[in-house]
Amino acid sequence: MTLEDTRREPRRDDRRSAGVVRPDEDHPLGNIGGRMRDGVGSWLRSPALDFYGLLVVGALLISVGLVMVLSSSSVGNISRGDSGFAGLIRQGTFAGMGLVALVVAALMPPGFYRRAAWVLFAVGLALQCLVHVPGLGVEVYGNRNWIQIGSQRLQPSEFLKLALAVWLGALLAMKRPLLHRPFHLLVPLLPGAGIALFLVILGHDLGTTLVMGMLVAGAVWVAGVPRRWFVAAGAVGLTAVIALTVSSGNRMARIDNWLHGTCPGDSCLQSEQGLMGLAEGGWWGVGLGESRQKWGRLPAAEDDYIFAIIGEELGLIGTLGVLALFTALALLMFRMITRLEDHFMQITVAGISAWLLGQAFVNMMVVTGLLPVIGVPLPFISSGGSALLASMTALGVLLSFARREPGAAEAIGARLSSVRSSISVLPAPRGRTADPASTRSAPAKRSRTTTRGSSSAAKRAGSSPASRTRRTGRGSAPSSRRS
Repeated sequence: MTLEDTRREPRRDDRRSAGVVRPDEDHPLGNIGGRMRDGVGSWLRSPALDFYGLLVVGALLISVGLVMVLSSSSVGNISRGDSGFAGLIRQGTFAGMGLVALVVAALMPPGFYRRAAWVLFAVGLALQCLVHVPGLGVEVYGNRNWIQIGSQRLQPSEFLKLALAVWLGALLAMKRPLLHRPFHLLVPLLPGAGIALFLVILGHDLGTTLVMGMLVAGAVWVAGVPRRWFVAAGAVGLTAVIALTVSSGNRMARIDNWLHGTCPGDSCLQSEQGLMGLAEGGWWGVGLGESRQKWGRLPAAEDDYIFAIIGEELGLIGTLGVLALFTALALLMFRMITRLEDHFMQITVAGISAWLLGQAFVNMMVVTGLLPVIGVPLPFISSGGSALLASMTALGVLLSFARREPGAAEAIGARLSSVRSSISVLPAPRGRTADPASTRSAPAKRSRTTTRGSSSAAKRAGSSPASRTRRTGRGSAPSSRRS
């Protein structure tokens, strides 16, 4: 048989060669593509993918936000006589508080949120009512949506969004078999959601009202409300938005600027400077910290228009990176909705996803000129303690639900146990006399000493070839003549 025939002959020991990579002339490194596809496929099928994915994407978004808040607010803080790191310290403080809230929310079981839904919703409504208390509520840019407590300003509507999502999940999950009946569909869904939206629009904050409307629509859609009722509610909501827009001269001016480009005075200053920042960034940006718009040219550079600073300093690549992170977050939450078996968790995740993703994409569309100016922050990234606290708490709720996916708890527990096992492996201390290896080697040393002794005696007695074999230490046991 020639060498070529030997190569062509299939191996008979399949069990021995099954786990061995056999390179050939076409694939000298083995089937790398197949192994990568199998690895990625098994990773995508992992029941713990949503849990770890939410952790990674959330950490990246929060990190990007801290860096960009430092970059966009440093010049303004220095001009006011503060430290250039004042914005980072303030946002980092809220991020630390949000981390505590995230961990606590992630450790709570889903049943806690279901039982506490009504209490959380009542607390959210009560906080929003404080906005209209004289001496406590604060008006900013024509919107009365903040409360002032000492030196700290909070926005209760951010926490009302999370409470509304949990309340809608508990309510619609309980009434899901009866949603085809008009009475059970309207009561108490319509009064509860209507009061929440009315309290926000009473402060003239149309942007937050639109985001909360998207939250309600996402939860109602996943709950399985008949389409005719969904379309009817959408028509009523659109009519209300048009009426609120037409009745406000400020909102009509913004829409007129957006549609026709007519900008009397400096009414288009913010949108024009935002687009100019994106244009100056180009592909790769002018460099982190090198923005020109943050030198007082762009209003709310660290707040609603921080996406323009990202585009200026990090370029198109940076903006696409942020867009990719929110897209990954959307895919993870959509996967959660399809994998969760409890209706309460499905509806709540739908409401949170409509809130976070809807607000993110509205913000980015406003900055890029695809929508008229609407004052909503970019979740996880824009400066603002209330928005960051609410977003991180919502992320903790999502992590709590992700742990309840089929097989997720077992997969996470197995991963944690393997990590603990690898950490517990320690090297043996040096200089230890009762080492097992030295104990095992002691008989071998005595055996070699005995062999050398027996071979010396055999040499003095005129040994045979067999005894010379024993002298090398590879022969049989010492001769009986010695004993």
